[in-house]
Amino acid sequence: MEHEAEHTSAGNDDWREIRCDAFESGAPDGTRQRYARQWALVLDARSVPCLIEARDDGSHLLVPAEHYERALHELDCYLRENTDWPPVPPQARPLFENTLATFSILILLATFHNLTRLDLSLPGILAPDWVFLGNAQAAKILDGQWWRLVTALTLHADWAHLSSNLAIGGIFVIFLCRELGSGLSWSLLLSAGVLGNLVNACVQSPAHSSVGASTAVFGAVGILAALSLVRHRHQLQRRWPLPVAAALALLAILGTEGKNTDLGAHLFGFVYGGFLGLITEYLVGRRGNPGTVLNVLLALMSAAIVVGAWWMALLQH
Repeated sequence: MEHEAEHTSAGNDDWREIRCDAFESGAPDGTRQRYARQWALVLDARSVPCLIEARDDGSHLLVPAEHYERALHELDCYLRENTDWPPVPPQARPLFENTLATFSILILLATFHNLTRLDLSLPGILAPDWVFLGNAQAAKILDGQWWRLVTALTLHADWAHLSSNLAIGGIFVIFLCRELGSGLSWSLLLSAGVLGNLVNACVQSPAHSSVGASTAVFGAVGILAALSLVRHRHQLQRRWPLPVAAALALLAILGTEGKNTDLGAHLFGFVYGGFLGLITEYLVGRRGNPGTVLNVLLALMSAAIVVGAWWMALLQH
C-alpha cells in the first residue's frame, strides 16, 4: 500500500496528510473513515500526534510535518506485521460417522462391569476376583505384571464410578472418535491410559492400587486439547495456551473430586494424551486422516491388547 504526502493546513500548524488507496476520492466514506480511525489508533499507540479531519469528500488523516516520516515508518511496520491477518482458518476436516460404534464400545464396557459383579465361573477358573486380578497395583506392575496397566482401565469400583466415566468421558471419546476415526482414537486412548498408569505406578507407594477408565478419559481431554492447539496455532498466536488452559480447568474440576480420586493417574493420563495428540495432529496434518483399513487394523489391535491382557491376568488365578 503506497503512502503519499500532501501539505495541508490544519489550524496554524503545518500538517501533512497520510494518503493511501483507501483515502482516494472514489473510495466509500465508510472505508475512508474506518482506515483513518484504525491508523490513528496505531499512531496514538506509538505516541505520534495525529488528527482526523472531516471534509466534504470524507475523512483525512493528518500528522504534523515534523512527525511525518516517523508516522510513515510506524504505519509501514504495522502493515508488515499484519500482512495476511487474520490468517485463513484451517480447512474443516470431514468427521467420521462412527457414533453408534463408539456407543457400542461404551455399552460393552458397562456390560463387562456387570459381569465382574457376578459370581460367574470360567472354564477352568472358579469365580475369579476380577478387581484383585486386574487392578493397577503399583508393586505388581513394577514387578513385571504389565497387563494390569490395561486391565485396570476396564474395571470400576462401583456403578457411580462407571456412570461418571461413561457420562462425562463418553462425550470426549465420541468427539475424539469423530475427529480421528474409531481405530486411531481407541489406540490413542489405550496408549494414554497405559502410559498414565505406568508413570503413576512409578511415583506412588508400592501398595497403591487403582481401577477405572478415567486415566484414558483424561487422556482424551489431553488429546483433544493438543489437536486444537496444533490445528489452530496460527489463529491463537499469543493466545496459544487457551486450549491447554481449558483442558487443565477440566482436569481441576473433574479430576480432583472425591476422596478416592487418583489424581496422579488423571494427571499423567492427561499429560501423555497431550503428547500423543501433538504427534497425531502433526502426522494427520501432513498425511491426512487414516483410511478405513488402517482404522480397522488399529481397532483390532486395541481389542487384541485388552483381551490379551485379561488372558494374562486370568492365567495368574
